[in-house]
Amino acid sequence: MPSPTEQAASTESAPASLEPGRRVLPSRTEPFVAAASRPLGGPIGEHAVVGRHWFWSPQRVGLLLATLALMLCWFGKASCIQQYTDSDGQNQLDWRAGRPYVAMCYSDIVPLYTAERLNLPDTFPYRTSWVDNAGTPNEQVRYMEYPVLTGLFQWVDARLAQGWTAISNAGWLPGALPVAIYFNITAFWLSVAWLVTVWAVGRTANRRPWDAALVAISPLVLVHVFTNFDSLATAFAATGLLAWSRRKPVLAGVLLGLGAAAKLYPLLFLGPLLVLCVRAGKLRTWISTAGATAVIWLAVNLPIALTFNTGWREFFRLNTQRGMDPDSLYNVVSYFTGWTGFDGPPDPGQTPTWLNVVSGGLFLLCCAGIAYLGLTAPRRPRLGQLCFLVVAAFLLTAKVWSPQYSLWLVPLAVLAIPRWRPLLAWMLVDALVWVPRMFYYLGVDHKGLPEDWFLGFVVVRDLAVVALCVQVIREIYRPSLDLVRLAGDDDPAGGVLDGTRDVVVLKQPRTIAPATP
Repeated sequence: MPSPTEQAASTESAPASLEPGRRVLPSRTEPFVAAASRPLGGPIGEHAVVGRHWFWSPQRVGLLLATLALMLCWFGKASCIQQYTDSDGQNQLDWRAGRPYVAMCYSDIVPLYTAERLNLPDTFPYRTSWVDNAGTPNEQVRYMEYPVLTGLFQWVDARLAQGWTAISNAGWLPGALPVAIYFNITAFWLSVAWLVTVWAVGRTANRRPWDAALVAISPLVLVHVFTNFDSLATAFAATGLLAWSRRKPVLAGVLLGLGAAAKLYPLLFLGPLLVLCVRAGKLRTWISTAGATAVIWLAVNLPIALTFNTGWREFFRLNTQRGMDPDSLYNVVSYFTGWTGFDGPPDPGQTPTWLNVVSGGLFLLCCAGIAYLGLTAPRRPRLGQLCFLVVAAFLLTAKVWSPQYSLWLVPLAVLAIPRWRPLLAWMLVDALVWVPRMFYYLGVDHKGLPEDWFLGFVVVRDLAVVALCVQVIREIYRPSLDLVRLAGDDDPAGGVLDGTRDVVVLKQPRTIAPATP
């Protein structure tokens, strides 16, 4: 007579098509991929030789697909670095007639080149300042508005662009407007960062390397990888998870610390790691990772914070004083109900205190719920699942969801819920928000769209993310539905957590009573 544990395990065993212990092939396990493979001959055969080609491994195929997607993204943004000759015979950036919005090629990289004073020869981020709205009551001294690693990245790219311009003026290299050269240099390094992201996800997924193709060909990559600088952070975040999966907690902390110095969101991973390490009795390992993260973040930030403190604090000041962006659910409610917000109509420079408290409080409540989920689930959740839930909760409750932030979710979603059809559906919906966004920014007076069209798409995008969260929670409470565990794995990204017994569980899972013989 089988024990309750054996019976529970039998309900979670993998079907024959998943072949426990071997590489998972999406053309066999994913109906969407199987249908898409028919023009190429259909799903791979049962007796096909897999994994023996001298060059084309799943990793290299994924990197090739990512390269093609990055090329398409560059062509999509290239309209915004076109130039024209003005009446004085000078070459100018051609942003006439709302080109960035009509062509939907807008990228923060282009205007920030001059807005952050990167085009000037003797500037340095966090030291150089300028005055916005000079001579008005809204006059404000400004500095570089990005975290340290991202700010220094922009500065280095600007210096490289100026060097390229000097050499091109001597006739050794092709020339263009400095801002176009700066954009192309930045796009090159951002492409490298996204390729690293794809590579790291493929390695972390272990026996599901083809899932990295979802990261490579995501519609969000086609639209947003060059919208801002976020692929720097995704590369550090993804390699940090890879290092953790390889049981290198200190290296994972180093990479997460570097990621947090580029964008703060990799710090959110420490929460899921803490919950899972408490449950598995691996708190010392978490302390090693968290300590390394703090040390590296301080090592990057302290030199700037101590030398140019006012400039270093600019990032935190702007995020504190920022109101609800058009992308946030708070603005959706405000627009459709006429509600003026928690703080009422904002004055220039006013800090939205109650909005900050409410958005922060809602996020902390979500984190508490995720922690409870992690400590009460019948089987310890996978790291990718909790990381996805935390980052998704942060975006949904935040007062700002800049369009490129959706890139943060792409690698985590693939690790958390490797189901191709729902993931591609969400990514497509999220990418399509770019269209009404651009025409909303164009303005109704210039044949753009009214705000309600844009906000309608925002709601659909948020509902799609919520639906993915519900699916992840469902699979946490019912591990027999989790495709990763159906294939015979516990947690490929779990590192020291993978296959470890639970030590702390707040609520014992129900077991099935043994059958009477």
